[in-house]
Amino acid sequence: MDLNFFRDYNQLLAKTLEETNYETVAVLAKRLQSNWKSGNQVFLCGNGGSAANAIHLANDLIYGVDKKKGIGLRVNALPSNQAVNTCLANDEGYDSIFSLQLKVLGNQGDTLIVFSGSGNSPNIVKAIETAKEMGIESYAVLGFSGGKAKELADHALHYAINNMQIAEDLQQIVGHMLMRWLSLNNPN
Repeated sequence: MDLNFFRDYNQLLAKTLEETNYETVAVLAKRLQSNWKSGNQVFLCGNGGSAANAIHLANDLIYGVDKKKGIGLRVNALPSNQAVNTCLANDEGYDSIFSLQLKVLGNQGDTLIVFSGSGNSPNIVKAIETAKEMGIESYAVLGFSGGKAKELADHALHYAINNMQIAEDLQQIVGHMLMRWLSLNNPN
């Protein structure tokens, strides 16, 4: 077995993290803290592995930040309800599954966080556009070129990495950084 593959993967992940400008992460952390204090909601979305990361972060923000009952943030992972997603995909088109949920559930002052490798998924782009229309501040954690989402989001954390697995690893790492920071800076 060639162990160099595993070392190379680790080195690429570490190098990407080392070169990260964490200002956008800090801005998002403060925004989430503000949402926590005000009771505004946080919406998360992504496709495939990014959807799983969105659902995982929702869990961490609802329960993991403070394990006292009822203390976490008000969070909705938009990919998590399969009945809603399959209904909207069937009736309205897959590109609308997140934006239509956001229109029903969201309010001005809420926050949208999108996870995307490419930043070009039509449902991600449409969710950011809907957030703009509604006065919902948007954040994007992106890989590859950052795509359309990089330009549309209010704040983009862009990792110029052409590797989907590393891009998804970075989403999870950023999510865990946010969760840990919030658990140490609980506004309640």
